[in-house]
Order: sequence, then structure tokens, then C-alpha cells
Amino acid sequence: MNAKIILVTGATDGIGKQTALELAKMGHKVLVHGRNRVKSETVASEIRQSAGNNETEAVWADLTDFAEIKALADMVEKQYNRLDVLLNNAGVFEDKKVILTNGLERTFMVNYMAPFALTLKLLDLLKSTPDARIVNVSSMAQSGSIDFDNLNGEKYFDSYNAYAVSKLENVLFTYKLARMLKDENVTVNCLHPGVINTKLLHAGWGMDGVSVHQGAQTSVFAAVSPEMEGKTGLYLVSQKSAKSAAISYDKKVQERLWEISLEIVHRLG
Repeated sequence: MNAKIILVTGATDGIGKQTALELAKMGHKVLVHGRNRVKSETVASEIRQSAGNNETEAVWADLTDFAEIKALADMVEKQYNRLDVLLNNAGVFEDKKVILTNGLERTFMVNYMAPFALTLKLLDLLKSTPDARIVNVSSMAQSGSIDFDNLNGEKYFDSYNAYAVSKLENVLFTYKLARMLKDENVTVNCLHPGVINTKLLHAGWGMDGVSVHQGAQTSVFAAVSPEMEGKTGLYLVSQKSAKSAAISYDKKVQERLWEISLEIVHRLG
């Protein structure tokens, strides 16, 4: 097996950490992303020891900050001549509305705008890598509707709605980008990891789920399985193609979100 270079965001805890560990155990070079350098380097060291893979490295960026996202992308581009997989895993669930210093609501920023911005910043590197993959971690909790006048909680804020809309946005982004890159050598897919025993599940739903080992399986599958070679624009559940929310297939909705997202990146990024 050819070892891949794989960037996993939100890899210092929960599903992301387990995904990074399992990919490292398979022999891949994993870039373990966390919010800050200390946490990232600590977890990267743990994974190196546990996986017996000295190729595991730490990268870091606060995903509430466009400048740090750009710095992360610049660091990756400078240090590596290719990127085989970008796995946008990081996510939050906020109990209350938090407006960041850049003016964006935290759920919208971390769960959607950060992966959108990071993906675009790394797109040239991905395009120059043969058979590169972009994998976006969504959720079956994705919303069935989207109010473009309330993306930032302008009219109202409900924690469950904000999370669900952000996960719909991940799917809309996946389908739009997959179409854009259909003639490039880059595939774009998204997935529902399952109802997994994580801090996010406890914070949002106050319940337990299955193990993070199970939660990592579809992410690992999407990232490196030979079965996924050349397959793009899919929403995966339990390592199989599934139907996402009906509205996610609406190209006009995909295009509108894309336009708004680009405008935000140009204004704030």
C-alpha cells in the first residue's frame, strides 16, 4: 500500500483522534490538527507511540480565525509537496449563540466556513496530487431546510437548528465542489459517522452512542479505501452511499450557499 499524506482536522479528540490513530496504524502519514500547538503535539506524540508510526505530525489552527486557517494551509503547502486526503472532521455544538470577533456565529464558522475556507486554500495542492480526496464529516442530523437570511443567527438562534443547518451546509458544499472538480483528479464526498460516544453528542443530546472506533470507520473508508477511488459527490452512511436531505440536491441552493460563502471568505479571509 502506498502511504498517503492525510490532514485530519479536529484530530485531538473524539472521532477525529480515533480516525487519525487508525490511519496512522495503517501506515499513512497523518497530520494531526488541533486548536493549538501544545494539544496537537501532545496527541500526535500519543498516536506515534500507539500506532508505532513516526510519520505522525502535528499541525494547528484555531478554526474560528480565518488568519489561522490561512496560516495552516500555508504551512501544509510549504512543508509537503502533496496532500492525498483532506478530512474535514472538526465540529462543535454550541448551547448558546456566540458571535466571534469576526462577526460570525461560532457553529456556522467552525462547522462550515472553516472547512470551506481551508479546502479552497488547499485546493491547488490537492489538484496537483494524483487521486486526491476531500472528505467532509456531516451528520444524519442535517437540516431539511436553510434560511439564507439566518445563517449567522440574525433572526433567531436555536442550538440544534444551528448545528443541523451547518451539517446540511457540509453536504451542499460537497455536492457543489464535486461537480466543480469532476474533470480534475480530486473526489469530494461527505458522510454521517454514526451516533458516537463523543463530547459533542453529550453536549448536544445528553446521551451515549457507540464507540469512537465505530465512528471512525466511515471516515477511514472514505479517506483510503480502494472502493472509493474515483467516486465523488456521495453521502456515505455505514460505508455505503445513502440519501441526504432532499434540499441538499437542489443546485440553486448549492449555488446560493457557495456565493455567500465566497463573499464571506473574500471579506473576512
